[in-house]
Amino acid sequence: MLVEKWKKNRHKAAFYLKGIAEIGLPKRFYSSQKSTLYRSLNEYGNTSLRQEIAQRVNYYNKLSAPEALPIDAQSIKGFSKGKSWAYYIDMKRYLLAFDPAYRFLYLPGDIRTVPDNATLLKSRPVEGNNSHSVLLKLNRIRHYFFIDDPVPFEQKKNLVVWRGACHRPHRQAFVSQFYDHPLCDVGDSHPKFKNHPWHKGFMSLPEQLQYKFILSIEGNDVATNLKWIMGSNSLCFMTRPNYETWFMEGTLRPGYHYVALADDYSDLEEKVQYYTDHPIEAKSIIRNANAYVKTFMDTRQEYLIGLLVLQKYFEKTGQAEPLNLGLWD
Repeated sequence: MLVEKWKKNRHKAAFYLKGIAEIGLPKRFYSSQKSTLYRSLNEYGNTSLRQEIAQRVNYYNKLSAPEALPIDAQSIKGFSKGKSWAYYIDMKRYLLAFDPAYRFLYLPGDIRTVPDNATLLKSRPVEGNNSHSVLLKLNRIRHYFFIDDPVPFEQKKNLVVWRGACHRPHRQAFVSQFYDHPLCDVGDSHPKFKNHPWHKGFMSLPEQLQYKFILSIEGNDVATNLKWIMGSNSLCFMTRPNYETWFMEGTLRPGYHYVALADDYSDLEEKVQYYTDHPIEAKSIIRNANAYVKTFMDTRQEYLIGLLVLQKYFEKTGQAEPLNLGLWD
């Protein structure tokens, strides 16, 4: 446990040091970088890669008609850190590439509702009209953490594993139902709940990767562990997502990227047994999940898409002259 905490703290320290150094660079560096990345779009032509970039930009930013921002929208020049360095670093590295006079609305944290005006944020509901929720890749330090999985699927345990803090009722309901199930190794690892029978100790990521089936349960919004599970050699089990982020959880296909469970987990035992008995199908889903994760690993392309999301935002709010990039109307 101490080794895992040391690795995690080292990862955080490296992220913050690099991030603070980056946002300290001159603004002209970011403007020049943006121009270079925009010009690179011409190299793609009408290729599948350009179409993929356009699709992702328009998925994150669904604004289709002009949007007027309220008078209290903040300017890029006036943007300050607030409570979180993680969100500040991720926002600032995008904002520095644009005119300091441009204005925007922004909500940090776990957002589960759709704002009344076009707002930049990390998460939004999957269902309904969520066009006012404009997604950016925020809080990367928490949500985009991957590790290598050296354990082949065949060598893993035929059990479902999950550890986490059960502050939300749906998590409490799950662990209270399955903590002693013979096909599960699941429990609430938060010290606050150590007197409950379903409380279990901390389990590191390498320890969880010893299991064939890893459960992903949404927390305040999305499940933090979903990305590293889908990048592993284990099979992701989860209910259909209610919220989504830059990872586009709403586009994940049940039976193709993950194993879909009933909302009450009544089919959990059946699904464990089925994919234990059908490893070829399980590994096919794992390969699809791994390929999906790779989409988000090209840092240059990820940054370009983030800039384009903001470019569209500033154009649709009447602040930036249309660049006619051919990616949106």
